[in-house]
Amino acid sequence: MITLCLNQSSTDPYFNLAAEEYFLKNFQEDFFMLWRSKPSVVVGKHQNALAEINHEFVHKNQIPVARRLSGGGTVFHDPGNVNFTFIRNVKDISEVNFKVFTVPVVAALKKLGVEAYTTGRNDLLIDGKKISGNAEHVHKNRVLHHGTLLFDSHLEALNGALKVDLSKFEDKAVQSNRSEVTNIANYLSTPISVEEFAQFIFDEICGTYPDFRIYEPTLEDIGAIEKLSAEKYQTWDWIFGYSPRYRFTNTIETANGAISVSLVVEKGRITEAAFSGEIPEEIAQKLTHALVGCRHDIDEVNFVLLQIQPNYWVGDLVRSLF
Repeated sequence: MITLCLNQSSTDPYFNLAAEEYFLKNFQEDFFMLWRSKPSVVVGKHQNALAEINHEFVHKNQIPVARRLSGGGTVFHDPGNVNFTFIRNVKDISEVNFKVFTVPVVAALKKLGVEAYTTGRNDLLIDGKKISGNAEHVHKNRVLHHGTLLFDSHLEALNGALKVDLSKFEDKAVQSNRSEVTNIANYLSTPISVEEFAQFIFDEICGTYPDFRIYEPTLEDIGAIEKLSAEKYQTWDWIFGYSPRYRFTNTIETANGAISVSLVVEKGRITEAAFSGEIPEEIAQKLTHALVGCRHDIDEVNFVLLQIQPNYWVGDLVRSLF
């Protein structure tokens, strides 16, 4: 069977994730796609998005948060990170394992003098440090496997965006395994640009297929992908609302003393709220009433609190809720 190979030019994370789903569900051919995105955080399908990100860092730096179709842990994308996607038809799902897809990637890296390997988990390492996280999704008789390749990624931003306090969250969501990471560029004897690296990987992987064809998306393809991106991947309901039910608890110190908060959140919306500590009972009751039904989202929470308590309390209260 022909394998269609696509070196994606878009750096929009929502468009790129939508493209994966579109090619998975609307084509019969096998696919190989290489792509990069602007700085963004991408959570796994079954994760609690808010528990996986440093909300303050992401909000301050205006880093988009996205949710992908596959499971697994949270990853950070930026132009220095090269993503690869395989889509393959199989007769039996048991035929497929992660190694099938990571072996050609490891082989390509070896040609650059980089000795990458897997520990048996869903990742690739160099000298014990992670350079690639991988995940899969099955649709009927088709498997989507994708992974990252940290080539020259901004690791400080990666660590900043993914540094979270898991003690605030109680849920049954899939949690990420935090690992020490490194960039592939650090292990090259001859420096190359990320663009040269991406082209090399693309050419090497395409060359492993006896019958491949470079694919250029049609206007119809692009229109359908943009529609899927807008109607699913960019929506708050998919990014945050798809998160499993969770309980959020936090205690902060304010000028007036400690305030504790407890929330229950379902489909991204607050269903229960309680405040205790150095906060007047009347205000606590107003807050509880106002927050139920509200999205657990900093902008919406801030707006709601300003309507009922437009004074110095608001900054502390918003801080307590994230």
